[in-house]
Amino acid sequence: MHPPLARKAGKTGVDGKHMQIGEVAARTELSLRTIRHYEETGLVIPSARSQGGFRLYTENDVSRLMVIRRMKPLGFTLDQMRDLLDATDRLDADAQLDAGEREALLERVRSYQQAAAEQVAKLRVQLARAEDFEATLRARVDSDVATAPAVIQT
Repeated sequence: MHPPLARKAGKTGVDGKHMQIGEVAARTELSLRTIRHYEETGLVIPSARSQGGFRLYTENDVSRLMVIRRMKPLGFTLDQMRDLLDATDRLDADAQLDAGEREALLERVRSYQQAAAEQVAKLRVQLARAEDFEATLRARVDSDVATAPAVIQT
């Protein structure tokens, strides 16, 4: 068991730049197993390793995990996650992109934004139906409670 990490104002983790997997799990609300799975699939690679071999992550790694966490419930596959992360990594890189390549990458990101918007719309319909169903059941229970005969206790 390791002692708690010292925290400095505005800084995080073991050296102000890196976090161990437990802190990343707490911040992203992902399990250690899930984070390791995403590492095994190449979606997120720890930025460094400690002298003891512990995975060390940066804010950028946490941001990548948050993208993945947001894509998962919308039904995106690991390959789609990888594709989107690749496109955004290339757009964010310092290397100069020619106008055609930049537009192609932006179009990939737009297609994921459109797919996410469509999934959100579908989820809103499902949520409305679920809320209607719950309200119907609640009304039924409330109705039965109001009309039930009083029980006489002796």
